[in-house]
Amino acid sequence: MGFKTGIVGLPNVGKSTLFNALTRTAAAQAANFPFCTIEPNVGEVAVPDARIDKLAEIAKSKQIIPARITFVDIAGLVKGASKGEGLGNQFLANIREVDAIAHVLRCFEDGDVTHVEGRVDPVADAETIETELMLADLESIERRLQNIVRKVRGGDKEAIQQERLLKAAQAVLEDGKPARTLEIDDEDQKSWSMLQLLTAKPVLYVCNVAEDEAATGNAHSERVAKMAEEQGAAAVVISAKIEEEIAQLDPEEAEMFLEELGLKEAGLDRMIRAGYGLLGLETYFTVGPKEARAWTIPAGTRAPQAAGVIHGDFEKGFIRAETVAYDDYVSLGGEQGARDAGKLRAEGKAYVVKDGDVLHFLHSG
Repeated sequence: MGFKTGIVGLPNVGKSTLFNALTRTAAAQAANFPFCTIEPNVGEVAVPDARIDKLAEIAKSKQIIPARITFVDIAGLVKGASKGEGLGNQFLANIREVDAIAHVLRCFEDGDVTHVEGRVDPVADAETIETELMLADLESIERRLQNIVRKVRGGDKEAIQQERLLKAAQAVLEDGKPARTLEIDDEDQKSWSMLQLLTAKPVLYVCNVAEDEAATGNAHSERVAKMAEEQGAAAVVISAKIEEEIAQLDPEEAEMFLEELGLKEAGLDRMIRAGYGLLGLETYFTVGPKEARAWTIPAGTRAPQAAGVIHGDFEKGFIRAETVAYDDYVSLGGEQGARDAGKLRAEGKAYVVKDGDVLHFLHSG
């Protein structure tokens, strides 16, 4: 299981350029006019993780299968999208289907690239889109509340819970805050996620800066970082142009290019790490002579559910998990060394999988 991130933003902020770079494709048209991206383009990329290479080296695995992340390039939203302006309804529906939103903000000055509002102000741009998403949520909430009136009157427990959550979301939205600012109890989490509110999704602000500002950021990106902190969101600084150039290079050339620019890693790596943190995701590994493979799970996942990510039957017939911490696997030279040192443990159904665990599942059927 990977996760699906929708790349959104106003027209001409660098969304499609970033998408092309991230997915190593030219599927999204990067043209200097609004609505050049009509259908959402979808691309999958490997999650960079040096640990899997090390594990494969120790186990002499023939194949390396990293975890994957899906990026969806969603066409440029404009003011009035919640009312259907600029193909708004279609764009809003696309956003509803993703796990998180990567909100690309223009933090570069360039007279040759037009801005839909005629100015460079990333915080105002963020507010424009947030407002449209909030208006769309309010409309959706009003509709849903009307639809469940009869069930609520009839004492339907599910409808009563839904009504309570919808009204709580309505109150924060009317107060000018996104739905994600609400604190939701554990017992309400499932119903809450089923509401699929646009502003309940975690947001990662991607500050698209000029090439010479990729390492340091600028005054625009600093304002975005402050806004993200206030909202409990995340922010990364990236240069879509640099990412596009890196996409054309082989790994060795890319490393040298990044060094020259004073960058320790590609923007993709930073985006994924921020995205993982935002969604509370972790990675565990399965390792053997055939393959070394990374699997993505939400933090706090128990062993049977982690096994279910591989195959539903593994969860149903779960007996136990044999686990070794990544550091132990590496320092002790693999599974046998860990077993001999007493570092390989058998864990039952209650075991909470930790990031970096190397796991082997025993199951019936």
